[in-house]
Amino acid sequence: MALAAVVPMSTERRPYGGRITAYVVLSCITAGLGGVIFGYDLGISGGVTSMDPFLRKFFPEVYREMKGSRVSNYCKYNSQLLTAFTSSLYIAGLITTFVASSVTARYGRRPSIIIGGSAFLAGGAIGGAAVDMYMLLLGRVLLGVGLGFGNQAVPLYLSEMAPPMYRGAFSNGFQLCVGIGAVTAHLINFGTDKIEQGWGWRVSLALAAVPGGLLTLGALFLPETPNSLVQQGKDHHRVRAVLTKIRGIDDVDDELDDIVAASIGEAKGSRGLQMMLTQRRYRPQLVMAILIPFFQQVTGINAISFYAPVLLRTIGMGESASLLSVVVTASVGMASTFASMFAVDKFGRRTLFLIGGAQMLVCQLLIGGIMATQLGDQGQVSKTCALVLIFFIAVYVAGFAWSWGPLGWLVPSEIFPLEVRSAGQSIAVAVNFMVTTFVAQAFLAMLCHMKAGIFFFFAAWLVVMTAFIFLLLPETKGLPIEHIGKLWGQHWFWKRFVSSDSEEEDRAAHKL
Repeated sequence: MALAAVVPMSTERRPYGGRITAYVVLSCITAGLGGVIFGYDLGISGGVTSMDPFLRKFFPEVYREMKGSRVSNYCKYNSQLLTAFTSSLYIAGLITTFVASSVTARYGRRPSIIIGGSAFLAGGAIGGAAVDMYMLLLGRVLLGVGLGFGNQAVPLYLSEMAPPMYRGAFSNGFQLCVGIGAVTAHLINFGTDKIEQGWGWRVSLALAAVPGGLLTLGALFLPETPNSLVQQGKDHHRVRAVLTKIRGIDDVDDELDDIVAASIGEAKGSRGLQMMLTQRRYRPQLVMAILIPFFQQVTGINAISFYAPVLLRTIGMGESASLLSVVVTASVGMASTFASMFAVDKFGRRTLFLIGGAQMLVCQLLIGGIMATQLGDQGQVSKTCALVLIFFIAVYVAGFAWSWGPLGWLVPSEIFPLEVRSAGQSIAVAVNFMVTTFVAQAFLAMLCHMKAGIFFFFAAWLVVMTAFIFLLLPETKGLPIEHIGKLWGQHWFWKRFVSSDSEEEDRAAHKL
């Protein structure tokens, strides 16, 4: 029995039993509200910063320059204060994620989700009621705290709760929820922009409290993941009962054996971050934890997500038309993410990464080429040209939404051994926030100075990241999460780092 002793993980793959239970589905839908929160903020901030009443109240200089005729099309929104409004959230999230890592490892995924939802609830309320810049930024900081906890805990929760054969679909549900949040935000922005009294931006910001409140309330009833319960040293009978309930079968001994065996390293040393940084056997996971989130952001997607309405107004579209166009492109992205949920466990992570990367590369080159030849410092592009740009932006968003969007969260959440899983996720989230902050803070200045060349800048990164995936990422589809570590020892490059350590670890485990 798995309850009697710690059993070393077999080097052979053992498929687990179980089915997709309503209990797991409802739990993951509730946790997925953390993705809705993330997407809502991505959509709201870009739309609100393109609204005239919001700019007049908080950024009057930007408003005057936008209405002026002497400023270059590419520089109308170039304001460090305006970009600070967007990036302040991600700076707060970056700082918070390391605190969230400790909470998630020590107390579980569920408490982190509750804290994240509560902070987002407070941030939305304060942002909607803001009367000055200080209050506005306080709301943004609280939203950042919420994202720091949510993005740390929710991807881990989804990966650990999902049946192994469907882990990709469940984990990609996080990005689907991001898409749902973004589309909802864009629709709300489009509607509130019509409020003639000029306070529509307050509604947009305040409604962030709704998903935050729902997440907080729902998380109170969430079960903790079996992996986290073992990590916390809970009784194995309790863990088995949870596994039985979420898998819908009584025979869960194999899965429990592997979870318990994976916790051996945790029992010997709980300083996961130090282990990740200093031990060679974790070098592949460390590289992935840093580079996959980095590459996810330098696809250019957040530049488009944050500033799509601003970008479309740059090419001459009106305020309402730009907001409506963003609704369309975000809806395409959401549909593409939904499609990826069915494709990821059939075709694999690598295939979607490579196809999506090539698709985004072509679109970035075409968007940059059109803007370089058709949009000068003054004037506007033709209506036909604007529609073509919107089309390629939509195709680009679709490519991201079924590749680097969901997989940028899925792969880091599934590759870490249990003893360093929370620390590894904190590194991935921190890098994500760090690069997101840079993009948010620098994009408008880069657009002003590089003009259309900024799209070629992102295209160059797409070439690098696609080659990285082709050469260095092994396929993980269908593998139990506790068996993925064996892949690195079989990879042509990574085996030089992990082979000797894995053999030593296996010998030590057999002595126990």
